[in-house]
Amino acid sequence: MSTLLPCYVLLDLETTGATPTQDRITEIGLIRYENGIEVGRWNTLINPEVSISTFIQRLTGITQDMVDHAPTFAQVCETLLQWLDQAVLCAHNVRFDYGFLKNEFKRTGITFQKKLLCTVKLSRKLYPQHHSHSLNAIIDRFQLICTQRHRAMGDTEMMAAFIEVAIREFGESTVQETVKTLLKQQATPTGLDHLDIHTIPETCGVYLFHGDSALLYVGKSVSLRSRVFNHFQGDHSSAKEMRIAQEIKRVEYRITSGELGALLLESRLIKENQPIHNRQLRRERQLCAWQISSDPNAKPLVTLINDSDIDWRAAENVYGTFKTKRQAVEVLNKLADEYGLCDKALGLEKGPGVCFAHQLKHCKGLCAGKESAESHWLRLLAALSHYKLLAWPYAGRIGIREYNPDYDITEIHVFDQWCHLGSVKDHQELEELSANPCFDRDTYRYLLKFLNRKDVEVIALHG
Repeated sequence: MSTLLPCYVLLDLETTGATPTQDRITEIGLIRYENGIEVGRWNTLINPEVSISTFIQRLTGITQDMVDHAPTFAQVCETLLQWLDQAVLCAHNVRFDYGFLKNEFKRTGITFQKKLLCTVKLSRKLYPQHHSHSLNAIIDRFQLICTQRHRAMGDTEMMAAFIEVAIREFGESTVQETVKTLLKQQATPTGLDHLDIHTIPETCGVYLFHGDSALLYVGKSVSLRSRVFNHFQGDHSSAKEMRIAQEIKRVEYRITSGELGALLLESRLIKENQPIHNRQLRRERQLCAWQISSDPNAKPLVTLINDSDIDWRAAENVYGTFKTKRQAVEVLNKLADEYGLCDKALGLEKGPGVCFAHQLKHCKGLCAGKESAESHWLRLLAALSHYKLLAWPYAGRIGIREYNPDYDITEIHVFDQWCHLGSVKDHQELEELSANPCFDRDTYRYLLKFLNRKDVEVIALHG
């Protein structure tokens, strides 16, 4: 066989499923090449130490009985490392196999890293006129004879046969140059044109990963290109990252004036579009907060209020915010137990007499006359202090100016009562800005962070 790389290993895995962080390997098949010559092959079943579903057993032909007495991955990992030593790892949709290997080695305490070559990408590069580059499509296209499809060595042999056909058709030098190009671009997901991410600038902004018909993920960074590449150069310990890489078809990016602009835009895009793989920053229903009465003798001492009812210019003794009433009550119950607070004074329990918590010796006895109302009230303030919301510290609207020197972009992010009213580029846009304050917990957190920074320029705005 002609020389493709100085040393490479063609490998295929069979697994109990498609999620590398949860599913396990059931079979390994590989062929090692050095200077274009096959120097050996290795094939072994693996005891996954979990059950194999009926579907997977039918697909692969690997039954539970076949693996029950096979070695575990931990028992063969050193042998596998010897086979892969100094070699480029080649596989069909290599990120799938690499993800499983990374996680299996991680379970044994080994950090596994390899240069990768994907034969799906090789097929795409060499045969762009064809729509499908699955192993089945390649077998049909070249009329390859496969006696053991969906078995590790059988599929590995089909990759070897495909490479031999490609070298005969295009010549050794053309295939070698294609391989070199792919190794430089190995982090690019198989479904994504590498030009999409190689044109992304190294500046501040937001990136959007699109699938065939849905927005997959939105992220932000002060270094867009590096951050996007990091998604595809990670250690595959995240099942989410692997799914994104498999589903992504297009990358979009938006340059911002700075870090705060990127945070605000990311938050807005996630809440508006609900990307499939974003879990944080999703749109929240109406938030709520606890407001403590200024009168220690009030009954109840705390009242649950909606965020829309908060007067942020005088947000005294307001604590939160919470996504749901249930979450707010759970937090208050927990704090009542920790700080010895009275459930009846808090409105968590109704009826006459002492509270049930006092009978359990959790309440320090306000309801039994053993503690003063003021002492209890002060302890309540201390208990909720971690959740305290700050009053808006300005007389009116403010702006935070950001400047991106790489693209000469200046923006002023306008806020009032902790709410982002919009971002403007000039005085005319500022005059035309008309937005009603809408509290957002993420914006509140961003502002607290940036207002404490010495390098942030805050501008008092009139009107």
